Amino acid sequence: MQKATSRDYFNQSMKLTIIRKNEKLATGKGESLLRFAISSEPIAGVVLDGLNKILPWEHNGTSTFRRLTRWGYGGAICAIPQAWGIEPRITSKTNIIPYTGKVPIHPELIRKIKRDSWFVVSNGRFATRINNELLANVLSGIQADVVAVNAEPDLLAAREKMRLTAQGKVAGFRRLYVDCAEPAPFPAVWPHHLFVKTDILEDVLDDGACLQLFGAVLERCRSKGLALHAINVAGVVLDLETEDGLLNFCRDRGAAPSAWRTYKRFGNGSKNTATGRSSGVFQEPRLVGKNLLGEGVHIGPNVIIVGPTIIGDNVRIEPGAVINSSIIGPQVVVPRNQLVQNCIVKGPQYDRKDPAGIKSNASKHVRHANGNFRYRGDGNEVFRSWKKLSYARCLKRIADVLASIIVLILFAPVIPFIALAIKLTSPGPVFYKDRRQGLHGKLFNCLKFRTMRTGADRIQEKLRVVSQVDGPQFKIENDPRISTVGRFLRDTYIDEVPQFFNVLLGQMSVVGPRPSPESENTLCPSWRDARLSVRPGITGLWQVRRTRQPMKDFQEWIYYDIEYVRNLSLRTDLWICWQTTKKLIGNFISQFAK
Repeated sequence: MQKATSRDYFNQSMKLTIIRKNEKLATGKGESLLRFAISSEPIAGVVLDGLNKILPWEHNGTSTFRRLTRWGYGGAICAIPQAWGIEPRITSKTNIIPYTGKVPIHPELIRKIKRDSWFVVSNGRFATRINNELLANVLSGIQADVVAVNAEPDLLAAREKMRLTAQGKVAGFRRLYVDCAEPAPFPAVWPHHLFVKTDILEDVLDDGACLQLFGAVLERCRSKGLALHAINVAGVVLDLETEDGLLNFCRDRGAAPSAWRTYKRFGNGSKNTATGRSSGVFQEPRLVGKNLLGEGVHIGPNVIIVGPTIIGDNVRIEPGAVINSSIIGPQVVVPRNQLVQNCIVKGPQYDRKDPAGIKSNASKHVRHANGNFRYRGDGNEVFRSWKKLSYARCLKRIADVLASIIVLILFAPVIPFIALAIKLTSPGPVFYKDRRQGLHGKLFNCLKFRTMRTGADRIQEKLRVVSQVDGPQFKIENDPRISTVGRFLRDTYIDEVPQFFNVLLGQMSVVGPRPSPESENTLCPSWRDARLSVRPGITGLWQVRRTRQPMKDFQEWIYYDIEYVRNLSLRTDLWICWQTTKKLIGNFISQFAK
């Protein structure tokens, strides 16, 4: 069989890039960097054109990027939230589609797409450089209708990958000599790229539109009986919602060469079109390397601009300022004798008439040239946050305290009898303590009534080969480590009653993600950051909705944890408590009906 090439797979493919709102910034302080970038000229041309290209590299030991075939039909397509009010850019060949909920796909476009090719939905937050030849070969061998692709730096050639045990200890190192790809769990959030066979594209779309939530896309695919697959491919990833990611993306001249040619180039010894007037001796500014300047830029005398630098429309740079490898937003005033280095200076995007906003913004990002410059970023945490008087931060905690007090009072008369039964049937302590990660990763001792014989954790590794669930968790039927009393306590969930002490101490909540050790949370960073945004719970959405289907339990765990954090509300917590109560009563009755 003839070997597949990237040209064979990608020339006839269609790519749609979707930029979504940054929910962390939408509910907290700060502004989306992507929104700032695509609403500011000439930054918009660089970002939009760059997002609609795949950026692989030559396999010749150099970092030179080669020019690739443009994706798309009638130009690249990028979907942007309609609320952002982004207009089409003259500096970009990208077709902009505004959307509110679902992303509309023109029927004519679907008819023009050649069959037996790929429709690719790319996540606009991330810019990736993927080994296209490797990706083409992998796709040719996968019998799937929908393939989720994530770029993974750890799979690049000449990298060493650490192998860890279940306890997080180093087991060894694996050195990769060529770029690799590997199967991966299907993600619960949008991957870097989603490849959909054009033959079944209409089955994935909803009335000719792409669904906004990735979970809804998965549900639709599964309801249609489509074959799903997920892979990680060697590649580099830049997060454009971070300053480092956006700066590195715009610095790369290969990211959007057409945008760089839109504006005049300035190099060593070249004169610029910006004006510079001063009393006395006049010295023209120096522009070194490649720089992009917008319209109406005023550059004072004795200014030094070192590329790659992008300067937005109507920027005023006062005499003596030095700008090095940075992005300056529209209408920013760079004060006299200031140093701006390796940073992004965001101009007032939504209130351009407020000069005070311009001053405060510039002073936040630049320092006097005689001092050291240091950019602090926007201060956003990786965890989701809520307002102080919201249900998630205030009312939920009050409800947790009241519920834990009531439960502990109700169980106080029977706790001594449970403790006595544990001691009489199995030597060892009454309570089992395990180190788990709580809110924002803080470690605590999770309490339970001991249901296994002592030393059970050491035996677990020997039994892992017969584990009946995927992922880092462990479960087998008729576990030989469980005592007779322990089995009753587990089946009735009475073993988890001591966790209400953790709730009372503020370490846990009644409802939340399952408390997990650090070794499990490190397996999926996005899942970890979401689930550690709230206190772990005694019960949760995963516990009441899991299906226990073979090789899908871990995927459901990730999905339901993220869904819970995303939709956290009093109504959701009450529904979970009701479902848990029904399950507890049913299990308790079944113990005496056998």
